[in-house]
Amino acid sequence: MECIDCKLKFTNPRPELNEIVKYYDSSEYISHDTSKKGLLTWVYRMARNFMLKKKFSIVSAFSKGNSILDIGCGTGEFLNFCKLKGFNAYGIELNEKPRESAKKNFKLDIREKITNFLQDGLKVDCISLWHVLEHIHDLKITMDEIKTLLKPGGVLIVALPNCNSWDALHYKQYWAAYDLPRHLYHFNESSFTRFAAINNMKTVKILPQVLDSFYISLLSEKYLGKKNNLFKAFINGSISNFNAGKPGSGYSSLIYILYAEII
Repeated sequence: MECIDCKLKFTNPRPELNEIVKYYDSSEYISHDTSKKGLLTWVYRMARNFMLKKKFSIVSAFSKGNSILDIGCGTGEFLNFCKLKGFNAYGIELNEKPRESAKKNFKLDIREKITNFLQDGLKVDCISLWHVLEHIHDLKITMDEIKTLLKPGGVLIVALPNCNSWDALHYKQYWAAYDLPRHLYHFNESSFTRFAAINNMKTVKILPQVLDSFYISLLSEKYLGKKNNLFKAFINGSISNFNAGKPGSGYSSLIYILYAEII
């Protein structure tokens, strides 16, 4: 569904918080499965390994210190990369299996809920949500908690699918980044910057995630019944990136850099 006023799209009906966990236990949910094999898994992991350096370069460019909280950290690869680069790294992961995997493999401080860190009085220089905000049930409460955890001058980094991208409009209901029912909200650049402003966060930079159009197109081709259509996915991913500069479009995924506004 779509809000008539702000144009934010949202999933309705949606699973309740106590019901949605089972949808992350699926073997098809690659980011939480460390054992699954296959072409899509290989492509995902290759892209993830490339993006570790890219993500860290963004964090180091905009963060004024060396502490980070990654919300929805999954199996912890990005947080471990930050840790190896000298950052004090903390994580939030609701789902037990990836959380325990990250703690076991990387010896990271990862909690189940944001409130666990709030109770400890944690303050960090950077908070990141890499394709996570769209999964969160109560956005207002989460944004308030994030602002409490950020140090003065701290930066919030949010990566999100862009439902106005060429590949989203091309694949329509088969667009993989809708990822129903796990994705509860579906932002575009306009609806997200408005959402940020309502929550007293100023968007200072928007960066593209260029590789996402290829991976999302490959997965969308699978949903269309055209399994592992690499050539078609490459063509459509390229077309999407080519059209990203057109008004009202944008890249398949966008990274928003935000700072809390002084009230």
